[in-house]
This record gives sequence, structure tokens and C-alpha cells, in this order.
Amino acid sequence: MEKKICSYETLFAVNGTLAEDDVKALVEKFVNLISDNASDVEVNEWGKRRFAYPINYVTEGYYVLVSYKSEPSFPIELDRVFGITEGVMRYMTTTKCEKKAAAKSEEAVEAPAEAPAEVAEVTEA
Repeated sequence: MEKKICSYETLFAVNGTLAEDDVKALVEKFVNLISDNASDVEVNEWGKRRFAYPINYVTEGYYVLVSYKSEPSFPIELDRVFGITEGVMRYMTTTKCEKKAAAKSEEAVEAPAEAPAEVAEVTEA
């Protein structure tokens, strides 16, 4: 049986009121966890940003975006660890589907060509 490997992106925000050393330790913890269980890991630290709205009276967070490839079971475990780790404000994992996006864009290009003919038929009737 062949293992299924998918591409994922995980964005998480660490509490901005923590000390800089604590923030770096949390970021390093999760980057190491992802690196141990995934391949093609790319880390993009966005830094400290202001939240759109306060979360538990905290107005700033340190954002990190990580792209990686892994088995489908790993992001589930990663979300569980995010949920029980103190200091992580928000997190989100998404699947990157490049082939499906290309197919949808081809359909979108074809659809407008057909639409004006249908509109013309409706106005004539």
C-alpha cells in the first residue's frame, strides 16, 4: 500500500505579550516538530502583528507560516498539540491543492464564453 503525501500550510500566532525568548522557543518547538514529521519544510516568520480584534484582551501576536509535505494524519496531531500548548493564540492548517485549482481556472475561462450566448437567447424570447 502506497503512502499518501499531501502539501499543507500551517499559520499560527503566538501570544504577543510573551517575552521574546519564550516566543522564539515556541516557534522553534513547532518548526522542529514539523521538520521531524514532514518534508520540504519552508518557514516564513511574519513577526509581530496587530490582531484585527482582541483575543482574550491580547492585541498583538507573533505570526509564523510553515509550508510542508506530510501524510494526512500529521496535521491532525499538529492541531491537537497547538490546542494544548499555552501561548498559541490561533492556528490554522490548510491543504494546498494545485491540480484542482488549475482545473477550476480552466472551467472559469470556458464559462464566460458560453454565458453571453445564453443571455442573448433569454433577451430575444
